[in-house]
Amino acid sequence: MPGVLDGVTVIEFAGLGPAPFCGMMLADHGARVIRIERPGHAGRFGDSGNRDILNRNRERLELDLKRPESIVQIRELTQGADALIEGYRPGVMERLGLGPDELLAINPRLVFGRMTGWGQDGPMAPMAGHDINYIALSGALHTYGRKGERPTFPVNAVGDFGGGGMMLAFGVVAAILNARSTGVGQVVDCAMVDGAAILSAMTYTFFGNGQWHDERGVNLLDTGAHFYDTYETADGKWISLGSIEPQFYALLLEKAGLADEPDFAQQMDQERWEGLKERLTQLFLTKTRDEWCAVMDGTDICFAPVLSLAEAPYHPHNVARSTFIEQGGMTQPAPAPRFSATPAPKPRLA
Repeated sequence: MPGVLDGVTVIEFAGLGPAPFCGMMLADHGARVIRIERPGHAGRFGDSGNRDILNRNRERLELDLKRPESIVQIRELTQGADALIEGYRPGVMERLGLGPDELLAINPRLVFGRMTGWGQDGPMAPMAGHDINYIALSGALHTYGRKGERPTFPVNAVGDFGGGGMMLAFGVVAAILNARSTGVGQVVDCAMVDGAAILSAMTYTFFGNGQWHDERGVNLLDTGAHFYDTYETADGKWISLGSIEPQFYALLLEKAGLADEPDFAQQMDQERWEGLKERLTQLFLTKTRDEWCAVMDGTDICFAPVLSLAEAPYHPHNVARSTFIEQGGMTQPAPAPRFSATPAPKPRLA
């Protein structure tokens, strides 16, 4: 059965990280994505030759972009494409003769998706950078970490993938819908610094309303609260709590044997949070992770064990939903989100 994007054709210029993630999202859901690779690099992860989940479900075409005939071939491909995505620095595609002006002249309905860190304009547009830099400039990185400690970046999930590849996938699909109704394509300027900023919209809401201190580790959702954090267990593993709502917090206290403790009754008294966190730290060290799971699983505490990459695919909930799949000799996340009428085709890993 074809996916929800069946009938959409995308030309992807090979790269690493966010742009390939966008290509994966589109290809997972049925788009025909033709990935332009340098000769000798088709299907490779960087230069290591490893299989790359981000590159699954593609058609691949090896072309030397230094050869005029390759440029001609790409121009011909774009005549029948809905979109093109690239992750080069600003100006690279123009120097190749494959910029938006040239390609939209060939195909006025084309969506030209551009993935960069700093965007197509602005004083930092031509500069190099990585996820850590983009989320730093957006204000997001400042909010990640514990009180009195350095900012801690969440691997490269926020800049590269949430604020980058996922944002580009949204932008490309939105622009394709617009082009199909108007007959006019356009450029999608997707900058990871912009994406990281908009992913922080709720934090900026709290801050703008005086409900967020502009420092790490003292707020409701940044490890400041004792009821929204991770805790080590007796076996050196970890559990997570998110018991924000009063009824969930009351259940946490009940299951943890703290319902009669007066200090814990004042849930939102921020002056007490640090001391209450220390008491929970000592409490959770009295049982193993599995023992705490036996106490708290299946309740509305908002509790979950912190699973490793090796463990997560085998948790009963993930197994029941097929959140992970075995394909091409690798365990990998299954396509998401899920569509009832047009489920994603089974992934192909090169």
